[in-house]
Amino acid sequence: MGGHFDKLRGGVALGTLMLALLPSAAQAQQSTARGAAAANPAGAAPVVLDQITVQGEGRPGGVLLNGPTTTRVTRQELDREQVQSLTDLSNRVEAGITFNRATNSLNIRGLDGARVLTTVDGIRQPFLVDTRINRGAQNAFDFDSLSTLDLLRGGGGGATLGSGALGGALAVRTLDPEDLIRNGRSFGALAKTGYDSTDRAWFGSGATAARLNNTWFLLQGGFRDGHEVDSKGNIKTIGASRTAPNPSDFNQYNVLGKVYHYVDQVHRFGITGEFFKRADRTQIRTNTVSLTGNFRPGAYQTGEDVERNRVSLSYDYKLPGSIFDEAHAQLYWQRLRRDDLVSAYRYTSVIGPYGRDNSNVENAYGFNGHVLKSFSTGAFSHKFTAGTELRMSTLEQYSAGVDNCRRPYTGAFTACNNLHTNQADQPDVDGKLAGFYLHDEIGLLQDRLRITPGLRYDWYQEKPQFTASYFSGGSAPTSLPAGSSDSAWSPRVRLEYDLLKNAPWVKDVTLFAQWSKSFRAPTANELYGRFGAVGTYLRTGNPNLRPELGNGVDVGLRFGDKQLGGSVTYFHTNYRNFIDTYQVAPAGGLYPQGGITGYRNIPRAEIQGVEVNGQYAFAPNWLVRGSFAYTRGMNKTDDTFLNSIPPMQGIVAVAYGTENWGAEVSTKLAGKRDDVALSGTDTGFKAPGYAIFNASAWWRPMPQIADLELQVGVYNIFDRKYFDAVNVPLSRPQARDYYSEPGRTVKATLKYQF
Repeated sequence: MGGHFDKLRGGVALGTLMLALLPSAAQAQQSTARGAAAANPAGAAPVVLDQITVQGEGRPGGVLLNGPTTTRVTRQELDREQVQSLTDLSNRVEAGITFNRATNSLNIRGLDGARVLTTVDGIRQPFLVDTRINRGAQNAFDFDSLSTLDLLRGGGGGATLGSGALGGALAVRTLDPEDLIRNGRSFGALAKTGYDSTDRAWFGSGATAARLNNTWFLLQGGFRDGHEVDSKGNIKTIGASRTAPNPSDFNQYNVLGKVYHYVDQVHRFGITGEFFKRADRTQIRTNTVSLTGNFRPGAYQTGEDVERNRVSLSYDYKLPGSIFDEAHAQLYWQRLRRDDLVSAYRYTSVIGPYGRDNSNVENAYGFNGHVLKSFSTGAFSHKFTAGTELRMSTLEQYSAGVDNCRRPYTGAFTACNNLHTNQADQPDVDGKLAGFYLHDEIGLLQDRLRITPGLRYDWYQEKPQFTASYFSGGSAPTSLPAGSSDSAWSPRVRLEYDLLKNAPWVKDVTLFAQWSKSFRAPTANELYGRFGAVGTYLRTGNPNLRPELGNGVDVGLRFGDKQLGGSVTYFHTNYRNFIDTYQVAPAGGLYPQGGITGYRNIPRAEIQGVEVNGQYAFAPNWLVRGSFAYTRGMNKTDDTFLNSIPPMQGIVAVAYGTENWGAEVSTKLAGKRDDVALSGTDTGFKAPGYAIFNASAWWRPMPQIADLELQVGVYNIFDRKYFDAVNVPLSRPQARDYYSEPGRTVKATLKYQF
């Protein structure tokens, strides 16, 4: 423990030195015209950071996500912490969450992948995977285009969000014109650029907004170009002994446009268009290649392209005292595409070029809408919400490729039995979803006691379509798999009681308890994926899978405001029908290489833990904040640990700020993780504990003249080697240090707003 305090003192000293030597940046965007927090009253001390929204400071997440387990990060806080990825968010702001780069998915309360729902402006994002590569696209948005980010922990969002919010939800909202136009002006703009040594990336973004009478306009765009994410591995040999990352290049860019028209103070119509694309290319130097093997260095490149497009029409109504106080509706089209690429050359077996493009494309049309009404019945007050989600989608999967395989497979070409391409690994799938929800916050005892019952009903259907490229595939299916359809009820009951109201030493103290049920429908790959062939192996979906179900409670205490506030939560959730892979048949017979693997429902699993966060502005211009999470998960059917559970984690930061400059020193701590499943292919990674220290400083040279900021941050100051346990894959063919996280990194940002 003494060593940790020595390191903390060293981090504080380094942060102080940075203040003297380095200018810094990232002032945040101004409060939005709708619902931003009021400015500090006269005489109040300025505070740099306000990482959590607590009782008395508004409701994070809006009407669909608000609750005691939801926290909000604003544009100002994203800039101040130099957060430009979900990994940054988990390392600097929110303990207990992790972004798994291997699967491109966010982990909340020990669940990830399709068990965590991501929405962009209220539009659900699918988790697209196929039978060949288990990766999604939950990060298919640009952080510089965001206005707020709401993180909901646990399944409480199932009562409003529906399928996918089993472990939690991430809801991001993109910039609106009102976020840029300040102080009653008719024009506003924002420009930002910088460099991040984590992946040697240059980035930049710009946004402009204007108001013409009752019409508001916004245009935003951004880019990021970089390379592989750094690690502490430094052995650059070829093959399984390599610990240095594979050389990689990427480019990412986005464009966002919005137009809003206010008919009057009651009705607003809007149209939004968004385009996002990221392309990664990696030169493989690990165990796939060797100096004398079939694939050799320089002749094996992989890639991943992710592209998301959407157009949405919105309508907003607000007139308190009318039949509805508020109404919001959105009609949208969204297209999400993932391409997993290989471009290579074979030198020994089936000599010649080898290429693959495994593509998944989902086109979706949907409608989201809800209404709000406040009223009283005797001694009871009511805040009533009712809404719906309607969605239709079409999913297409295809693997295009080129190689020198010839039919029939004889002689040297028998290796082609394992090289299936120009086929679909699953049929096209038409999906439908219909959800209806309502909840009512009932206030008693002058609103000190609040009871909020809520209920959502969901029906979904996945229907395979005849696909010629599926029936001509190597796995030789003989019939179209059966459709999958089911329904689920997601009830929720929340109780809140204000023990103290406006106490002299803390603003409010509220006890809360919540019971909720949630569910997650199977993905198309889990239902219908089919890859392999007779003579090799077979991976197959299971059209009889049932939805995963969660049944959980949250109990805790919420107190205070941004001056002194926080929360403590204990949670416990039981899960049924957990979807897992298993060995259907061992190697042998028709499938001698690997047998048959498939999906099944595990009857019982359990996850429980504790979450704590808080902040204290203990002196003029000073703030200390912290976040802590402990989670424990078990497969109760097999009595084994769940390998998706992170270790105990915490974040502590101390910040100082004035109108002209400020600085922060923080630490991210994690305990060791020994509780992992060790049998079969599902072998968890045992990770040691760690403590990493960060420091950043910012400077506004002329705040009275121009809103210009420069910021520099140094992360993992002491260049510590550590492992993010959840980010390490279950299959680990490389040497241990290959899976380590980045060492010391530096990020610099420059921003100008007017």
